[in-house]
Amino acid sequence: MDNYDLRPITEDEVYSFQRCFGKAFGHDHHDDEAKLERDLYELGRTLAVVHERDGVVGTAVSMRRELGIPGGTVPAAHVTLVAVSGTHRRRGLLRRMMTRQLTDLAGTDEPIAVLWPSEPVIYGRFGYGPATYTLEFHADNRELALPAAAEPSGLLREVELPDALKVLAEVFDAARVDRPGMSGRTPAGWRVVTADLEHQRHGRSALRTIVHEGPDGPDGYAMFRIERGGDATGPQAVVHVEEAVATNLDAYRQLWRFLFDIDLTRQVHYDYGVLDEPLRYLVSDPRRLGARLTDGVWLRILDLPVALAARSYPVAVDAVLDVTDELLPRNAGRWHLRAAGDELTCERTDRPADVALSIAELGAAYLGGTSLAALAVAGRVTELRDGALAPLSAAFGWHREPAAVEVF
Repeated sequence: MDNYDLRPITEDEVYSFQRCFGKAFGHDHHDDEAKLERDLYELGRTLAVVHERDGVVGTAVSMRRELGIPGGTVPAAHVTLVAVSGTHRRRGLLRRMMTRQLTDLAGTDEPIAVLWPSEPVIYGRFGYGPATYTLEFHADNRELALPAAAEPSGLLREVELPDALKVLAEVFDAARVDRPGMSGRTPAGWRVVTADLEHQRHGRSALRTIVHEGPDGPDGYAMFRIERGGDATGPQAVVHVEEAVATNLDAYRQLWRFLFDIDLTRQVHYDYGVLDEPLRYLVSDPRRLGARLTDGVWLRILDLPVALAARSYPVAVDAVLDVTDELLPRNAGRWHLRAAGDELTCERTDRPADVALSIAELGAAYLGGTSLAALAVAGRVTELRDGALAPLSAAFGWHREPAAVEVF
């Protein structure tokens, strides 16, 4: 392994770094897209495996972004661009990169890391657990009705990007205040999300954006593309919703009524529905939504006491967790978690443990969307004291399902 160097890249290696990742995922390199993505990350937060002959053959990046958690936000490492060149696989390079990255991140003030796994089986080995789930909608809008509010309190208007970026960012930030799992966006992140590059359209229309204006100003928006189509029976166009964000029910309802009622369209596709998505309860026939469940963001706890003390708990908790963590041993051991009123502590203890679990299960439950009780039924969490699991599982819940509305 002496012919491999594991290190951050230099500015001169950015092109090779991006090209290595793109080839591993079957993507063609586009200079305009590469320039947008380059602004997302700092060189010091990259990791590359550099071969003495072949150059960059492995890639990984972590970006510092705010992440919504139950009761607040924390700075979190958003891991992305993880790949190994096909000609250098099966040599332990991915493990070296991920282990090094976790070790480096554990020394920062970011208590958790998150990622969207292309292959989930890989990341469970590094202590990541599935923390959000997503509903993909493939709706038949000919068979759906979405009743209007008795007295709609706002209007829709179409806006042009990038002129409307400030409005979208304000609505987005307001919507994520009480929604675990939603990540903050930098100006560079907004430029990537709203870029309308030709090769990203895949035969669909240019990106269109509508904004809902409520009594107090903009309170919702939707970005979408239209894929034209038809057959002998008539038009069969498809609406592909990129984002739909609203801060109240009226804005939400009007946005989705618009999306379901676009002329000449017969289907609406949306990949980032939440498990408590209001559409499931508003439409006339929820089966016509064509919902499919899939995992979303996976979460890895880097600093256990800081992470557990950062989030809120809906009910009082006083329990000892026996946690295993092979890659970051400082997280392992017994931890006494207490939350009552304004008092919240997480400290090492010699007391007998109430439950036993790995760092991956704790990460899965952290945002409140994966039940510790359900993990126990699956044999992933062990109750060591009778009656301890139920109140602990309730404490790790939350009144809103975590949402992940973009792949980073």
